[in-house]
Amino acid sequence: MLRSSRKARDVLVWCCAALMLLGVPALRAQVTGLPDFTGLYEKQGPAVVSIDVRQKIRGHPMMGMSEDDPFYDFFRRFGMSPPQQRRGEPEGPQSTGSGFIISSDGYVVTNAHVIDKADDVKVKLTDKSEHTATVVGFDRRTDVALLKIDTDRPLPTVTIGDPEKLKVGEWVVAIGKPFGLENTMTAGIVSAKGRDLPQENLVPFIQTDTAINPGNSGGPLFNLKGEVVGINSLIYSRSGGFMGLSFAIPIDVAMNIVNQIKATGKVTRGRIGVVIQEVSKDAAEAFGLKSMVGALVNSVEKDGPADKAGIKPGDIILRADSREVQNSSELPRIITMLRPGSKTELALWRDGATRNVTVTIAESEDDSGATAGRTPGGKSGAQPNHLGLVLSDLTAEQKKQLEIRNGVLIEDIRGRIRGNLQPGDVIIAVILRGAMVEAKNVSQLNGVLGKLDKKAAVTLQVLRNGNYFFITVRSVEE
Repeated sequence: MLRSSRKARDVLVWCCAALMLLGVPALRAQVTGLPDFTGLYEKQGPAVVSIDVRQKIRGHPMMGMSEDDPFYDFFRRFGMSPPQQRRGEPEGPQSTGSGFIISSDGYVVTNAHVIDKADDVKVKLTDKSEHTATVVGFDRRTDVALLKIDTDRPLPTVTIGDPEKLKVGEWVVAIGKPFGLENTMTAGIVSAKGRDLPQENLVPFIQTDTAINPGNSGGPLFNLKGEVVGINSLIYSRSGGFMGLSFAIPIDVAMNIVNQIKATGKVTRGRIGVVIQEVSKDAAEAFGLKSMVGALVNSVEKDGPADKAGIKPGDIILRADSREVQNSSELPRIITMLRPGSKTELALWRDGATRNVTVTIAESEDDSGATAGRTPGGKSGAQPNHLGLVLSDLTAEQKKQLEIRNGVLIEDIRGRIRGNLQPGDVIIAVILRGAMVEAKNVSQLNGVLGKLDKKAAVTLQVLRNGNYFFITVRSVEE
């Protein structure tokens, strides 16, 4: 009797283990604590759409299948040539993506790169109905687009969540059309928040390990409450497929763009007229800060909003619009979200103390940076100072051309120093005990530098090719 009961118990344990491995959701959730996504899919899935984009055939009489086509890779992998198409022939989708409905009257959000340069955009709902979409507007900088489809009935919509409440390690879910496979759900966790990516400083990306592949672009990223917290936008990959690094645009950033497009048909961004850089460890010490936080102001646009508010080069912006500025990349994200014409308060670190200023936000005219000519100057035959810097005074004409009052030209670097100084740079100021001391001429500057410990780090404000920034240098012993 005892042997039989043990045998029955062992069979039950093995059955439970087998069911759990086979993926029975309810049992798996009960035994392991894993989430059950079935309810989320059933409730939110109908608000996720598929997007097919077509472009008119241009250029050569023969055109191949687009590399964005979900089946392009299929032909390539098996050594077959993708189907060719002649000009004038009916054409299929040239790219695919995903999107989601934000209002019952047919407004759809997706990525700008999904519909960019499109001649025809089709939106397919989960009931298999297909609708021609109008592109209301899009913004390439944030990769957000707004579409509109006509409908004779209320459409299912998503619920917008708060990405600020999202935590690293939290479960998230994506629904989209990877490789043309409609309404595919994948799950993962939040790997990081506020991720900076090259060439883009306006979007604090949400990084996840949710499987995202071509066709997922523009689809929603949900939290476990079924709220959209992001738009799946891109992946990091060496193969073209998913490698565990996916990035989503926070939904608050996206909805700010969407609301502007709906209201005015265009996107405006705020600006205050400063050039900033990161606060390094050496810079924090030079300015008397206890930690590497804030955005260090390199230069201030003359008569711009910051200049009118009294902001100066060397100030460190610690807080903007009641939000902490932990690093320099956070400041443009805060400022660009503010409405031009509105006022906001900035907390600055200057001369070892915090002060508050109020600045009026201006409208950003474009996203391109200003360029300027090279710094003038010639060899003077001067001897290097203890840092190995050969310096020369600027003429009145040179100062006028550079639009500066004071400054000293670096002709040559003969010593061994750590730092990014270059011949042709103009030293504008030296940071001493948290305060800026202007470089008026070579004699005065060498006198200031000569009083410092030869092994100490020195932070300089430098002008190079029209741009101001701070460089910390340190002498290297032979």
